[in-house]
Amino acid sequence: MQFQTLKNIILRAIPRQCPLCELELYPGDGHWCTRCMHWFEPKPRCQRCGEPAIEPVSQCGQCLTNPPPWHRLYCLGDYTFPLNTYIRRVKYQRQFWHLSPLCQLLTHQISDPAEQLISVPMHWQRYLYRGFNQSDLIAYHLSRLLHISYTPGTVKKNHATQPQQGQSRKSRLLNLKTAFSLQQIPDKFHVAIVDDVVTTGTTVGKICRLLEDSGVTKIDIYCLCKTPEKSVFN
Repeated sequence: MQFQTLKNIILRAIPRQCPLCELELYPGDGHWCTRCMHWFEPKPRCQRCGEPAIEPVSQCGQCLTNPPPWHRLYCLGDYTFPLNTYIRRVKYQRQFWHLSPLCQLLTHQISDPAEQLISVPMHWQRYLYRGFNQSDLIAYHLSRLLHISYTPGTVKKNHATQPQQGQSRKSRLLNLKTAFSLQQIPDKFHVAIVDDVVTTGTTVGKICRLLEDSGVTKIDIYCLCKTPEKSVFN
């Protein structure tokens, strides 16, 4: 009892710091200070593929000619500072406490929540090495914040694959040809696939095909960040 009282006194005496700039947080600030919150301001994007755009559009020209197998992609931003830093801290330093405030920000952008969440699976060898699947953790936080069901283990990764980034489209498709299988049929028609980073979209695309074949009619992607394929200003 005395220890807890002393702990509370110490915590009140130490000013709260912004985890990004490490400056003092003031009354009214949230997890980050108002100065650092500009890093997380939503940028114009194509709502379908998630690529940067000059202004928000429901579908960009690429999606009109060659649409991805999902209906909408929600993300906090590109895989750049500070999101890439937080992703690396979670994956390689086990700083899981960053996920809750990041997921809270993501929920503010999700206008039409799915009925069920499914996380991108990790091969058992990688899971054994790392000890956790960050996509599972993100899905867990989102399910609690959005009050929707999350079904772990719906999709299984059958074999280990090479990283998708840097490979040609043909190589990416061959790499994932038989990588995933559906372990149980989703009982909802509107499902969201959860991942930490969407790079090429090939991985979530393969899972989309499995879900479509099982009867799911609407699929969204929830991710913390996306690696942009191109610049709209080039």
